This record gives sequence, structure tokens and C-alpha cells, in this order.
Amino acid sequence: MESFGSLTLTQRDQIMVEQQVFSILKTFYEMPPSSQSVMMELQREDHVEYLTKGLKHLGPNFCVLDANRPWICYWILHSIALMDEFLDPELEDNIIDFLSRCQDPDGGYGGGPGQMPHLATTYAAVNSLVTLGGDKALSSINREKLYTFLRRRKEPSGAFRMHDGGEIDVRACYTAISVASLLNILDDDLVQGLGDYILSCQTYEGGIAGEPGSEAHGGYTFCGLATMILINEVDRLDLSSLIDWVVFRQGVEGGFQGRTNKLVDGCYSFWQGGVFALLKRVHSTKVEQSVLLPGEEDSGAESLQTTTSSDEGEEDLNEDSSQAVSHFDRRHARVEPLFNSLALQQYIILCAQEPGGGLRDKPGKSRDHYHTCYCLSGLSVCQHSWSADEDSPPLPNAVLGPYSNLLEPINPLYNVVLDRYQEAHEFFTRS
Repeated sequence: MESFGSLTLTQRDQIMVEQQVFSILKTFYEMPPSSQSVMMELQREDHVEYLTKGLKHLGPNFCVLDANRPWICYWILHSIALMDEFLDPELEDNIIDFLSRCQDPDGGYGGGPGQMPHLATTYAAVNSLVTLGGDKALSSINREKLYTFLRRRKEPSGAFRMHDGGEIDVRACYTAISVASLLNILDDDLVQGLGDYILSCQTYEGGIAGEPGSEAHGGYTFCGLATMILINEVDRLDLSSLIDWVVFRQGVEGGFQGRTNKLVDGCYSFWQGGVFALLKRVHSTKVEQSVLLPGEEDSGAESLQTTTSSDEGEEDLNEDSSQAVSHFDRRHARVEPLFNSLALQQYIILCAQEPGGGLRDKPGKSRDHYHTCYCLSGLSVCQHSWSADEDSPPLPNAVLGPYSNLLEPINPLYNVVLDRYQEAHEFFTRS
């Protein structure tokens, strides 16, 4: 056997992480059942307290995130919504007012009041307002100006640029299309050429890179796949190789790594785990289309976003609230998850959860709002991964630990809680 000193830095780091994780698991499995039950509980009250404090006051160390303040709002608000908790009305109003001050007069949202508009913070601000819900929050978004902002970010290549003079990548494409779809302002001009760009970013490994020629990455794979679903071009991707790549990103620890030969990280519970939720959605839609009676139109081939009302029986991929075609048997949509959902839940609860509230990257790291958001998002994906449809509550054996650990379901295309998405979809369809 090789000595520890002869190993590469990557190998040494991997061994250290495995030792930390396996030590936690060994301790857990040597406990009596009563103690195991306590350890397997999602510490909701502690998480909500930690998150709520973050909305009211942040220490001086957070000054480095001054250009990411809408993101902090989203990470915290989405985490709280996943646990089906609510804020007091005064705090909600304060957040709406703050985000309104981040909205640029010419469209889009900056990282703080007076900062230049940016696609990433626009995505975070819109998702925050959708998560808050209600007429005040949703009507505060200037959709007309935001659309012109998105058009300014559109590049001749079909891709999007993050901000004036900023980078062009798959993340910019996803945030632009996600916002446009959610607000019901997606049109052919925004979609033009975009599929070609995303396709050029799929690598030989099967995953999707941030830009052509770069390495496949979990976050960009999620963004690229979600974008292709939203613009109804997902079949252009090599889905077989994409699945091969993402299934092998789940490691022996139970969690996911973001890239080949990288360490496990709790945030990829969503960025990689969410890919499986999207793939399940693609599969279910194809099954629905395959059982249409002769002479019926394949409504799934229609544009995913339309400003006109849908015909009865039409099913759009990005509309969780729409009804299935009348002849579709939902049982056909039941697909066994392509990842080990229980192992991922175990990693999140035992290895990523901090006793005093909040979740983290991995053992030895500190909690933060970002990892809390995406660990909880991934936990929701796991719990609902066996459900035939969004209306079916998960069976008890799909939820690791007590059933009280169950989180709210999400719409994985946008990573917002499902009922908040449905409210926003109805609001922006009327508007």
C-alpha cells in the first residue's frame, strides 16, 4: 500500500474527508436507537432562528458580500419557505422595500441599492419576491424594464452576458431564462441561438461546462439542463452521457462532488441532485406525450412560455400547476431515482447539519446561508424523488428520519417552493 506521503494533495484531502464522514457514521451506528432518532431529526427551530437572525443583522465579516445582498435574501427566504415557516409582515415589507431599492431604473436588480444590474442578482431578487408572494411583492417587479434589461444582456452568439462588460457563460443563460420564464416574458428573441450555445458547452464527459472548452461542473450542468428544458430544446443534449456523468458524482460519503476528482460538498445536494429532478421531469413529459390518442396534438412541443392562454389539455414542461393530458395515467411517471436518495439524506442530516442551526459544506467547515439553502433544497429533492407527481406526498420510507423532517416540494426548474411558484405563475399569467 502506498504511504500517505506518496499520495497527491487531492488524494490526501479525499482520505481526510472520508475519515471525518465515516467517523460520524460509525458513532451514529454504534448509538442506541433512541439516540439515533434524535440525531436524525432536522433541527427546524434552530435553523429558523439562525436564518431569521441573518435577515435582521449580519456581522462585519459579511462586507465581502455587499454585492450579493439579494442572494442572501434568497438563500434565507427559500430555506425558511422549505420548512413551511413564515416571517412577520413587517420584516416581509422591509425586504420588499429593500429589493425595490436594488431595482435599476432601466431594469434588472443590482447587488445592493445603487449597484449596476446583474443577471445573477436579478435571479436572486425575483426568486426572493416570488418566495415572499403576495401582490405587493410580485407587483414590485417592473417586468417591462426587466425585459429590456434581458435583451441588452443577449449576445450575438445566443448566450447572455452577466452585466455590462461581464462574463458570458451558462450561469448567465440560466438566470436570464429562468427569470423570463417565471415572469412570463420569455419570447423567441430571448431564446434565439441559445440552444446552440448550451450545446457547445456539453463536454466529452457528458456534463456541462460554464463555457465552451471548460470542465464539466455540477452547477453549470444544472443551469444548462434547466435552460434547455425551459426553451424546449432538451432533446438536443446527449442526455445519456449527461446521466452517466452525474450519477458518478455521488461519492462514498453519500453526498455529491461538483466535478471529477473533487471533494464532496453539501451544496451539490441540489446542484447535482436537482439534475435528477429535472431528468425525471423530462421523462414524465415524454411518457405523457407518448400516450396521446391518435389525432391529438403533442402539446409538449409547443413553446414553453406563452402570453396567450393555454388550450385545454395542453401540458407545458415549466408549469407544475397545469393538468396532465386527460388520457395520461400518472403511474407511468413513477421512476426509481437514479441516485441514492437515502444516502444523500444521511449525509445532509448527519454530516452537513450544525447542531446550533444552519448547514455546511462538509464536516470541519462552518455553516453559512448558501449551504443551508442548497442542502435543504437537495433534501427536499431527495424526499420527493420517489413521488409519482407533485400532488403525491412522499411515502414514509422515502423520508430518512422522522416524517417531521419532510420539507416542502420545489419546482426544480427555478428552485422555489412549489406553491409559491404556482401563485407567481397565476399572477403573471393574469398580468
